[in-house]
Amino acid sequence: MLSTSHRSYSTPVEGVEIVSTPNLGSSIMVKKKGGITVLNESVIRDVLSAVLKSGGDFAELFFERKYENRYELKDGKIEQATSGEIVGVGIRGFLGTKAVYAYTNDLSRENLINVAKKVGEALGETKVEDLTFNFNRTKRKERHVVLIPPAQVEKTDKVSVMKKAYYAAKNYSELIKQVVVWYWDYDQEILVANSEGTWAEDRRVRTRLMINAVAEKDGVLERGFYGPGAGMGFEFFDRIDVEEAAKKAARIAARMVEAEPAPAGKMTVVIANGFGGVIFHEAVGHGLEATSVAKGASVFAGKLGQKVAAECVSAVDDATIPNGWGSANVDDEGTPTQRTLLIDKGVLVGYLVDKLGERRMGMKSTGSGRRQDYTFPPTSRMSNTFILPGDYHPEEIIAATEYGLYAKTMGGGSVNPATGEFNFAVSEAYLIEKGRITKPVRGATLIGKGHEIIQKIDMVGNDLARDQGMCGSFSGSVPADVGQPTIRVKEIVVGGRNK
Repeated sequence: MLSTSHRSYSTPVEGVEIVSTPNLGSSIMVKKKGGITVLNESVIRDVLSAVLKSGGDFAELFFERKYENRYELKDGKIEQATSGEIVGVGIRGFLGTKAVYAYTNDLSRENLINVAKKVGEALGETKVEDLTFNFNRTKRKERHVVLIPPAQVEKTDKVSVMKKAYYAAKNYSELIKQVVVWYWDYDQEILVANSEGTWAEDRRVRTRLMINAVAEKDGVLERGFYGPGAGMGFEFFDRIDVEEAAKKAARIAARMVEAEPAPAGKMTVVIANGFGGVIFHEAVGHGLEATSVAKGASVFAGKLGQKVAAECVSAVDDATIPNGWGSANVDDEGTPTQRTLLIDKGVLVGYLVDKLGERRMGMKSTGSGRRQDYTFPPTSRMSNTFILPGDYHPEEIIAATEYGLYAKTMGGGSVNPATGEFNFAVSEAYLIEKGRITKPVRGATLIGKGHEIIQKIDMVGNDLARDQGMCGSFSGSVPADVGQPTIRVKEIVVGGRNK
């Protein structure tokens, strides 16, 4: 489930101070109350060995340390400001397709070995005799250059950005009664080592600004939200216009509070680019994850090579986009990320596969193993997922539509991955009449089944754009881009709102 909002990760580890350099290297020193813990290669080898000697045929260690800042500004004042650090280790073992996971923030060798043994014992059968690990430390290709790390920026500078957004939204219209602005950044370093020889390190820096505006008229309240983010440091605010971002949120609220109720029934719907891709993400993307496919709990299970969408539809998941919100150099299992073609001209050609899915499905991992933090086991997840551009200008798509709904900005919704059934709110909508966008309408919802809707797309624009959200699933909440060009769905059920 994709959310536009931010979510908490986990509580900071009290009394922990990182004393090593930014590059993890072969030794990680963690200063705790009572002394210094060194998590070096020797300890990691012993942990992996402890899993395999106790049970299982595969062992993995995931180390993470992350420092994050979150601020909330309401009524022009900072209401909340939190900064925290988490440090911990997750240990996982496989026996065939059986998996056991445990985690701890006590990084002492004794504790890690004890946790590892419990993981192996839970698997129940020793399968590995040769415990020689030859780690492959290939130098990673750094695609996501960070110019201004969050730690180098004063809190006052971050708050200044928030206030700029606040006043731009608040002054947009007299109808705007409340504005809340959130700022979020984090700097995460990970290390993954496993019994197959993987030794992978990565650093992820992400920054995001979120604006929520509420308009009121005659007792009616409407909300507008916009939350741009990127895999960047503070230089992100040199790449976007903060005031324009805030005005976008305010515009949605102000226009919709004066709009008439949306009509209901089956009609043609044009869905704008950017966050319009949330429908594909939810109603199709989750159904392409090995988590669902391997269990047969997806409408797309067993359909590789089959036509599942209109010929004008192609879609990818791409975690390699430089500085993308959902990008990384390696996934949370240490596998290099990649661009995965999912649908090619309507034909299903790929799934999103993690290491456990690799075993269950007999398919190679696509670098799609993700987790919220070390307290979650990884599973197959989307990163930056979007429909590829087509041949039409957006204006051509509108002009070709005699009557319908223009869904300019999508909101939240719900979906059942097993059936593809979805229900999504439209935050900003307009009528299309005789090939022109006319009056705004509010309260519209889009209802249908994802695998049916993608077969009814008959026009795809050339204006691809991506927006940001947080995707929740079995392995927690992770940053994810959604996206698409403008598309037209020939027929979809639109739910309206009574006056």
